[in-house]
Amino acid sequence: MQLVRWSNLLFLAVLVWVMDKWVAVPVLNQAAFGEQLPWYTLLLIVCATVLIAAGGYVVNDYFDVKIDRINRPDQLIVTRTVSRESAVRLSMWLSGTGVVCGLASAALLKSTTIAILFVFVPGLLWFYSSSYKRLFMIGNLTIALLAGLTPMIVAFANIAQLKLRYELILPYTTLEHDLYAWLGGFALFAFLLTWIREIIKDMQDQQGDRELECHSMPVVWGEKWTKVFVTALIVLTLAIIGHLWWHVLPFPHTWMSLSTRYIVLGITIPLLGALWLLWAAKIPSDYKTCQQVVKLTMALGMMYSFVITKM
Repeated sequence: MQLVRWSNLLFLAVLVWVMDKWVAVPVLNQAAFGEQLPWYTLLLIVCATVLIAAGGYVVNDYFDVKIDRINRPDQLIVTRTVSRESAVRLSMWLSGTGVVCGLASAALLKSTTIAILFVFVPGLLWFYSSSYKRLFMIGNLTIALLAGLTPMIVAFANIAQLKLRYELILPYTTLEHDLYAWLGGFALFAFLLTWIREIIKDMQDQQGDRELECHSMPVVWGEKWTKVFVTALIVLTLAIIGHLWWHVLPFPHTWMSLSTRYIVLGITIPLLGALWLLWAAKIPSDYKTCQQVVKLTMALGMMYSFVITKM
């Protein structure tokens, strides 16, 4: 179970479900269209997303054996409890089954976009694990992009279903724009928080990265300037959240509103806490704590979707 990061997979499954039921459906209900995705289509999308991610985790561990022997020898699974050959077979089975589920959902929705995504992502994860993650910034951006795609897949699926049912009247509504706007906001948040977390994770793992000549940001720039860059990303994230809160979100801007209190207490304060932990960090365990706080903040940010239905 540790090989496929079951807790991350559970979060991913819940995230897809939440993005549909607590973001897309309220937007659809407000436009009087109602819930669109049949349960079996959503289930196929969840299974495809989770299985492809699981395959990506396995292949990542396959390529990271040498680095993990240095950075986290106590967590080494491939070569210790699972052979490299078995890891490759498991990765191919997980990813292949995920692609089949993804293509089945695309067929039901008659969506070329979704089909391309579910074929493209496993290949991107393979190249990430084999080479991209060792390149300066490319690996971090790849994982951040994939994290941001998760909410967008829900948007693509709902819009594809709407086009099947309401192709003639859909162009006369703002529904496509509204779905892309709401789910795109969550996608941008996931992208930025994942990018931040991946860079902090590189700072945690820099000893092994230096030994194997990986060109991660801490190796190329050093800790100080990497911390400056992460600080800029956190400030950018908070600025975007502030802009959306004041100029875009259709909720009250008073302190007593649920939206404001959640943004301040559930997102802003944890991010500022992560920033403090980042600058105080000196050893790998410090960076691990920091990136776990960022991961928690991302989960809390996604749970902002529950606020939507309460306002």
